[in-house]
Order: sequence, then C-alpha cells, then structure tokens
Amino acid sequence: MKDQWGAFCTEIGLEPTQSGALDGLAFAVKDVFDIEGYVPGAGSPDWKRTHAPARRNAAAVDMLLQSGARLAGMTNTDELMFSLNGENYHFGTPINPQAERHIPGGSSSGSAVAVSAGLVDFALGTDTGGSVRIPASYCGVYGFRPTYGAVPVDGVVPLAPSFDTIGWFARDPRVLCEVGRALVGTGDRAVDAPIRRIVIGKDLLAVMAPECREQVEPLIRRIAAFTESYREAEIAVDGLAEWMRVFRILQGSDVWRTHHQWIERVQPRFGPGVAERFAWSRTLKDRDIRQEQSARADIRRRLIDLLGDDGLIVLPTAPGPAPLRNTTGEKLEDWRGKTLQLCCIAGLGGLPQVTLPWARIGGLPIGLSVIAGPGRDVPLLQWVRHIARDLRAAQTIQT
Repeated sequence: MKDQWGAFCTEIGLEPTQSGALDGLAFAVKDVFDIEGYVPGAGSPDWKRTHAPARRNAAAVDMLLQSGARLAGMTNTDELMFSLNGENYHFGTPINPQAERHIPGGSSSGSAVAVSAGLVDFALGTDTGGSVRIPASYCGVYGFRPTYGAVPVDGVVPLAPSFDTIGWFARDPRVLCEVGRALVGTGDRAVDAPIRRIVIGKDLLAVMAPECREQVEPLIRRIAAFTESYREAEIAVDGLAEWMRVFRILQGSDVWRTHHQWIERVQPRFGPGVAERFAWSRTLKDRDIRQEQSARADIRRRLIDLLGDDGLIVLPTAPGPAPLRNTTGEKLEDWRGKTLQLCCIAGLGGLPQVTLPWARIGGLPIGLSVIAGPGRDVPLLQWVRHIARDLRAAQTIQT
C-alpha cells in the first residue's frame, strides 16, 4: 500500500474469518488495538519497548473480521492518546489530505487520515475526550463515538477507562452504519423510536467564531427540516466552562489511576503538551472527586431529559477548521479548551455522537455533530444515512 500521508505505522494484513455485511471492505485500526503477536505502540516508543506482544486480537477487531472485513494495518496515534492535535513528538504528524497545511486532529489521527485519503474503507479509533470526533471534523469524514460501553474495549490500551470508547471513521454513511451494526448490533428495541425532535445548542454554537457560525446555520436549518420540530436551548445550564472542568478533573484522575505505576516505573520520555498533561494528572492523585462525580450524574440527567427517546442535540464538532500545523503556545491551548467544551458533553453523558462532514469554510472541512440518547446508536446512524442521501448538496457549502 502506498501511504504518502503518514497514516500507517505498520502494515498488518488479516483476512476475514467469516462472510458478512462488510464483505469486500478494508479497514485499519489505531495502534492501540491488540493484534495477536504484535505490540501496540500507543504512540510511545517507551510503551512499545516495555510491553509484550498480544496473545489475541482485540474483541472489536475479531467482530469486524467475522463480519467480512479485511484488516490492512495499524495507524499512527498521538502519544498515549492524550492529545487532540495528531502531532506526535516521536513519530511526526500524518498529513491531513483535505488540508495539508493543517493538523489532522488526534489522537486517532492516522485512522482519520487513512479514511480521508481513501486508503481504507473505514478505520477504528478510540474516543475519550474527542479523539474520533475531532479528526473526523478536521479531515472531512464521518466519525462516530458510540454510547459508553456499547462496544467492548477488551484488548485496547486504555487512557481513562470511565470515558474510553471505540469509535470509527468512514467516507460513506452506509459503511458507517454497517460498521455500527457489526460492533453494536441492531440496538435496543426499547429505544428504537423515530427521531422527531432537534435541540439546537445556542451556547454550543456560540463557541464558534461568528464567521463560522454564519456559514453552518443554514445547514443546521436544513437538518432540522428532517424532524417534526426543533427549538433552541441552553445546553450547559451551569456553563460550558464548568462542564469542561468536571470532565477534565474526572478524566485526569482516571488517567493517573490507570497509568501511574507504569509512568513511575519506566519514567517515559513524553513529548511537549503530553508531558504537561500527565504532570497535571499526577496532581489529582489524592483529590476527592465525589463532587465532580455528582456533577457528572446531574449533567447526564440534564442531557437525557433534553433528548428523551426521540430527540437529537445539534452542535459544532469543533470551534472551526483545523489549526495550522506546528501552532504552539497560548493560542493552541485556548483552542484546545474551546474544543474540549464541545467534546466533553457526550463524554460526560456517555452518549453517542456522530460528526457530519457536510460543510467547508474557506475550503477547509468543518464538522457538525448530532448527539442522541443512550443506546440509540444504530437509530442515529440510520437517520444520518437517510438524510445524507437528500443533503448531498450541503457537502459543497463553503466560502
């Protein structure tokens, strides 16, 4: 396979073990999934050096092979999955095929790039704080984060287990949906009600720059036309900054609890940004997080009340198009903060979210997202597949 984009770290070919709905499709997986006889590197040479080869494939990989798909290789990731940029200090940055001067987004950068470049039909990533949704937005492809716990994470290197999910990318909404059926199943019939309502997050749209917001609002209205009713609402009644604070503390505490023994024993050499985040997570090791856990439960109840059995929340995936490569300093950290304000919502609620690649601004991809209620993964994917047929023209919206 010719990979001029730097998407792959290793070509590993596995043939399908059965025939199924994914017959004839090739896929890649982020370099955090176990493949028998291979050591997943998790974007860190020290991680790869200190771990043994896997004894079996990750559960999700076997599920796809059993559905007829063929594994083509392992894709690059940010170091220990603890970033949203796609820039790896040790191994470099995959090239964004839709915006070559801009970052691809992370941490599932290689998987998004492989799909965007047409190297595979779909790819697996992981999403803890936005690591599928953000690279999907930046690279102009569909990206799906499922309901927390809907897809087994057995055989996947963790970051923060109370938030970690397995997500996936595709260029075709039909493929996105079929992968969902293979990994999630047909869904719970109790939550299989039609989607009738859309809630547009006023406070979420306000995170975008005005020029970006002006360009996506017509698309939001077109999406809303596919439902019986829509309304605007403030989603984060306590403020997005407070929701992000709750997410960061819970995630950071979980990260340190998960990895502190390895870090203290190996003393790995982390790159810029990742090193500071792990150092900050260390400060949370003795923190009482009961207040944040209570706040998370309140936030989840708030979101489920808004969504009901038949609603969606519409929001921007990211504040705007991908930043330029090698952006550093306060500007990048400010962007990361705004991005996490948008991404933390589905994470705190444990809810499914799909990034829709239907808009461009200044020639650059920018994703809109829809969030559904818990367990409504397949109905959400089916809904996206349906309306995508009638919104092809929206894919050319640009300035």
